Amino acid sequence: MRHDLSDEEWQRLESLLPSTVPQRGGRWADHRMVINGVFFRTRSGTAWRDLPSVYGNWKTVYNRHRRWSLDGTWEGILDRLRAGCDEAEGADWTVGADSTVTRAHQDAAGARRAPAADDPTGSTVE
Repeated sequence: MRHDLSDEEWQRLESLLPSTVPQRGGRWADHRMVINGVFFRTRSGTAWRDLPSVYGNWKTVYNRHRRWSLDGTWEGILDRLRAGCDEAEGADWTVGADSTVTRAHQDAAGARRAPAADDPTGSTVE
């Protein structure tokens, strides 16, 4: 499919994934096919049951995604990919935040507050 992992992306990601040898009986479905299914579902917002058959059984894709979410596999993969990006960028690496997506909690909207402990003037921000 058009937005599936390229060979270069897969090559980079494959070494970060858990072993394809299952710890219990049975065989694992191909990691690449399942990850492409998860990505398709995330991009399209479709229901799990409406996942195209090219990604295999929807239940397999759902179960693998859920299992990896609960055991921290996705988080570990993301951390290792980020570390590689940090190394490639070097000291010039920065993070930017767009204020259009930054929101304060509703309780932060105009409520008076005590002065900050480290503010020598004792003034409050309103």
